[in-house]
Amino acid sequence: MESLQLTRVISSKLSANLSQCCSFRPSRQLGFGHLLRRSFQNGKLTVVRSDQTGNGGGYGGLTDDSNPNAVEEEEGGGGTEKEKEKYGLMLGIDRDDSGSVIGLHLIPPSGDLEVIDSHEDDATDTKDQDEAIEEEKIQVGVTYNIVFVTAEAAPYSKTGGLGDVCGSLPVVLASRGHRVMVVSPRYLNGTSADKKFLGAVDLDLRIKIHCFGGEQEVAFFHEYREGVDWVFVDHPSYHRPGNPYGDSYGAFGDNQFRFTLLCHAACEAPLVLPLGGYTYGEKCLFLVNDWHAGLVPVLLASKYRPFGVYKDARSILVIHNLAHQGVEPAASYKNLGLPSEWYGALEWVFPTWARTHALDTGEAVNILKGAIVTADRLLTVSKGYAWEITTVEGGYGLHELLSSRRSVLNGITNGIDVAEWDPSSDEHIAFHYSADDLSGKVQCKTAIQQELGLPIRPECPLIGFIGRLDYQKGIDLIRWASPELMEDDVQFVMLGSGDPLYEDWMRAAETTYRDKFRGWVGFNVPISHRITAGCDILLMPSRFEPCGLNQLYAMRYATVPVVHATGGLRDTVENFNPYVGGGSGEGTGWTFSPLTKESMLEALRTAIMTYREHKSAWEGLMRRGMQRDFTWESAAIQYEQIFEWACIDPSYIK
Repeated sequence: MESLQLTRVISSKLSANLSQCCSFRPSRQLGFGHLLRRSFQNGKLTVVRSDQTGNGGGYGGLTDDSNPNAVEEEEGGGGTEKEKEKYGLMLGIDRDDSGSVIGLHLIPPSGDLEVIDSHEDDATDTKDQDEAIEEEKIQVGVTYNIVFVTAEAAPYSKTGGLGDVCGSLPVVLASRGHRVMVVSPRYLNGTSADKKFLGAVDLDLRIKIHCFGGEQEVAFFHEYREGVDWVFVDHPSYHRPGNPYGDSYGAFGDNQFRFTLLCHAACEAPLVLPLGGYTYGEKCLFLVNDWHAGLVPVLLASKYRPFGVYKDARSILVIHNLAHQGVEPAASYKNLGLPSEWYGALEWVFPTWARTHALDTGEAVNILKGAIVTADRLLTVSKGYAWEITTVEGGYGLHELLSSRRSVLNGITNGIDVAEWDPSSDEHIAFHYSADDLSGKVQCKTAIQQELGLPIRPECPLIGFIGRLDYQKGIDLIRWASPELMEDDVQFVMLGSGDPLYEDWMRAAETTYRDKFRGWVGFNVPISHRITAGCDILLMPSRFEPCGLNQLYAMRYATVPVVHATGGLRDTVENFNPYVGGGSGEGTGWTFSPLTKESMLEALRTAIMTYREHKSAWEGLMRRGMQRDFTWESAAIQYEQIFEWACIDPSYIK
């Protein structure tokens, strides 16, 4: 008997748009015969068994009137028991108020009220009924050809959260059945980090890119790992000491050139690279990350769609940090390889107060602005940040444009790698623990005190800070508040690098407060794990934080966060309320606002008092933080919803 593959039933209007950029992947085949007939008179489908083979014709394998013996309409009267047994189960149709089909359910022919819902596992009275429901349950999967375009992707290249996202999310999406490609530069800086690219092989394919007044040749390297096609664009401009964006002297002066090459190459990759034997093709969904990939949606709209290429593709711009926009002088527009009539999409005029001199017209090109204009949907890395970038304070001059596109703007909180950050198995910490057994937490605390040369005092609150030493992270507030904070009976540990002014302050503070303060200048992954595990409180007074990861790591390790109520910090840290839950309280930490020294110290002292005087409440804070779901699997489900919405709407056409 030929099996019938059932997929999601959606309205025909939405189906036409969805089919342009995605395909339907059945998760299970049902053992029904292919001979089915749609009956719109009574709103039901009757399923019967048949040994006849062949294609059912009609809609998705459902027959029409070509075989009247296969399926008969249910009419009044019912018939004999044998006839009812012959007909099997009826397939009922659920409709919404508009008449659109929204689901299916199976109905026994005897008229019993038992319904097997295709959307949820209904509880049943017997084990046999449970097994029957599980066997016949319809699962729906929609697959996409997804192309990430990013300046960095861990473990190959990483300077911050962008690398984490583009190194983890593609793997999870691939595990959910999507075909995923990640396009990133092949950075070689002459250090041991170059070994990370050893698994990537030269595809022996070169393309010519017309930009910056000539032809630029780029190559492609490829590694298939964890179900993902990792594609690296190779060009001499990516081979130099430093990080992806600059070196000790500052940002590279040719970054616009380097990332223009990346965008052009990323648009060509799905068309020309036969990965796994065949190309991704034109029906792709591009996830472009920050301004470095911002030319991709502009190129799709200006260079490809006018000639019938990528007309069914979609682009989603993911904003990780709006502060960086890829702004260059207006004269550089001609170098980008875009038609002259598209200058308006990237046009940017600085306000008078921001111009360098009286004769400065303020004219520039803004690559991120062009991406915001032409992308089909916009995403940020938290719901709070999605709102903040539409305000004057958080929009960096783009708030009005972003507000005009609010209908397609969403926020999804980043996930974390729960395998790497797992206190029950972390290779970087000396003692392991879990929400069920927190005994290893205090041992980790004494271990980090001993390692850093602090007095071993398990009862003393240990506060930690991990991050860049710069203005955004609120390091100046910590510096101003440290004399008052050090008057309390606490210990403070800091790990980070950045502004030399704050690096020198950390060294001086360590000398001043020998038994209370330790500052580790630089960044060390094992130490960051041990500080996260050993501290009681993690302090994050960031001025703005699109998502933030350290507070997620802290809660995973039963370290209570005290954070400024901004962006992703406000979304992920629930303020502690001791007066609910029958006195057990709720919440996972403390948030403070406004961003002042006084409000930060007040939140810290409240946390310290709770730690000392309310042990049961503190233990509840620790356990609730460890039980929060910040997995990439949860984030991936939300991304899939955005993919579906992007495919429903038509693509951007000027």
